[in-house]
Amino acid sequence: MAAAPPLRRSDSALGDFSPLKHFVVAKKKIGAVFEQLLDYVKESSEFVSETCGNPALENIAKQDQNLEIQAYADKLFVIKEVLARRHMKVAFFGRTSNGKSTVVNAMLRDRVLPSGIGHTTNCFLSVEGTDEDKAYLKTEGSDEEKSIKTVNQLAHALHMDESLDAGCLVRVFWPKTKCALLRDDLVLVDSPGTDVTSQLDSWIDKFCLDADVFVLVANSESTLMNTEKHFFHKVNERLSKPNIFILNNRWDASANEPEYMEDVRKQHTDRCVNFLVEELKVVDRDQAPNHIFFVSAKEVLNSRMQRAQGMPETGGALAEGFRERLKEFQSFERRFEECISQSAVKTKFEQHTIRAKQITEKVKDIMDTINIEAAEKRVAALEDREYQMDRLEFVKNQLKLLIEDIKIKIKAISENVATKVSDAMAEEISRLHVLVDEFHSDFHPSLHVLKIYKSELLAHVEEGMGKNLAYRCSDAVYASVQSSQAYMIESMFPLLPSGVQTQGHMLVPSRKFDLSYDLNFATICNDFQENIEFQFSLGWKTLVHRFLGSVNAQRALKLMEQNLQQLCYSVMTQEDLMMVVATNIASLTSRTSMGAVIVVYRAVGWKLIALSASLYGFLYLYERLMWTTKAKERCLKRQFVDYASEKLQLIVNFTSANCSHQVQQEMATTFARLCQQVDQTQKELDAEIRLLTTKTHQLETVQSRSKSLRHKATDLEKQLEEFTKQYLQPPQ
Repeated sequence: MAAAPPLRRSDSALGDFSPLKHFVVAKKKIGAVFEQLLDYVKESSEFVSETCGNPALENIAKQDQNLEIQAYADKLFVIKEVLARRHMKVAFFGRTSNGKSTVVNAMLRDRVLPSGIGHTTNCFLSVEGTDEDKAYLKTEGSDEEKSIKTVNQLAHALHMDESLDAGCLVRVFWPKTKCALLRDDLVLVDSPGTDVTSQLDSWIDKFCLDADVFVLVANSESTLMNTEKHFFHKVNERLSKPNIFILNNRWDASANEPEYMEDVRKQHTDRCVNFLVEELKVVDRDQAPNHIFFVSAKEVLNSRMQRAQGMPETGGALAEGFRERLKEFQSFERRFEECISQSAVKTKFEQHTIRAKQITEKVKDIMDTINIEAAEKRVAALEDREYQMDRLEFVKNQLKLLIEDIKIKIKAISENVATKVSDAMAEEISRLHVLVDEFHSDFHPSLHVLKIYKSELLAHVEEGMGKNLAYRCSDAVYASVQSSQAYMIESMFPLLPSGVQTQGHMLVPSRKFDLSYDLNFATICNDFQENIEFQFSLGWKTLVHRFLGSVNAQRALKLMEQNLQQLCYSVMTQEDLMMVVATNIASLTSRTSMGAVIVVYRAVGWKLIALSASLYGFLYLYERLMWTTKAKERCLKRQFVDYASEKLQLIVNFTSANCSHQVQQEMATTFARLCQQVDQTQKELDAEIRLLTTKTHQLETVQSRSKSLRHKATDLEKQLEEFTKQYLQPPQ
């Protein structure tokens, strides 16, 4: 037998015009209204809070009104969160093995829930959509996501978990991309068999009070049992006319006895109608047949899974009449969707809509009251504002004049300090030899000891000059600075903030100002090189330097060295050698004078020369013996005084300028601190002016704001009324 082509139909679960969209659209619309209403109440609360907290607006709005509106905001926030979580809920009940899980799976078009022969569902299972791409489940009392890969794994996990009982809920999250039915805020709840527990009351309280539709899955091979009826009687006692559908499942078994099919169907239909109409009284008799269906969930599930895999949905071993049973299952889905959508909108949104209207009316009344009070409470603050503005202008002008005056005073004092320090340094440089002579330390011409000696000498001179300069200048400079600071404080005192005026001593620096004479002596004298080698006072070089000067002496000595090198290749007498030296010297000085010396030399002779040489040698020996360590130290000190004096002369202007800058900085710091306090006065005046301006504007705008908020309340009332007419009232 060839497979029939797949049915082409408009499936309500997948179609763009699913009745479930009615609930989704209504939920979105009421959610948007509540969003606006919550924003409106928050805005009203902020407005009333500002009005209550402003002394200028006292009694226009009362704290009780603010608390009342805040309470409304809290209630609206809770309702908004509840509405966001609202969904349509359908609960499936029936005896064990009647196929409840299979019906759910057929609607979901996949084997989501465990199903099979026997007691496969041992607790409540809810299936809802998730935006994630993976399926997972959560057990009651835990937020842990437990992954499920196949239906078998889920069934096995539930059987093995001993902590799960019949009254426990396991939430299954199935990707919305895999099932269009779950995209419209629909939750399907599967239950254990009503014949396996006595906890019916707790089941109803926990899982049924918020259900929009109940589906009784019955076994068409038997009849409605008392356990099934008993459960729905209890549901009917707790809920007012619940929406109940009855599915006579496994209707494919009727294909085996076609001659009795219609009789059995009529028998089941009559009993189900009586149950709904006579016993439960939840539906009229003419509407009852529309709540009773004969289906084969297993066939529908298999065909839909085959179609999902690209195979013909009528393929496989299917009993006769499959198309009719499939159409009946689709009819059940359409009727179920229409019923649950209409029912859920009313049950989930009606009371909240009524509450929203009441809150809107209350807030509108408060705005009316504030509007009336604002019209009577406009207090003028312009005179005080004008006074504060005049005072601010005075402070600015006075500060501008004082800045120019104090700048001139600071400049004059700084220049005076520079002159004083410059004069003091000049005197100290002239007395540098006294300071150097006062230095005593171990001295030895060895390089190591000499290095330490010079280092200590530099430190001694720098410390001594610093103390001497401080003695000459610091007290006078401090007195001048203190006097200038007192003048600044006195001049600017009227401009200071009142809090600072009462604590005027805080304006004076707590430390005494001291000049820092940073001579940096070690740096400027680090290239000092002493010459403590023995120098004979009548030696050639000494005499040449003494009589010819340093420049001419260097030239003469160099010329002599060249001539001696030329004569070293010829034999000369002592007389000739003396003649060469004299001639060379004469070439640099007066040749006439040197000629006279030569004439004397020839006239006197060698005896006088010998005597002179003896005296010369004795004098050399004497000076050599007198060249002791002390003499070397004195020589070093003389050289150091000459060198340091020259270097110090170079930094006189720099040091005096540095001290002048310190004084200028100290006074500028004091003046800047005073200016900061005056700035604080200006800021306080500005703040007071802004406060008065704000107060005036608030008094002028309270009435318009309250009127605007009242208009918003009226607009929200219109939206709520439109929602009521469109979704909550029965069509005319």
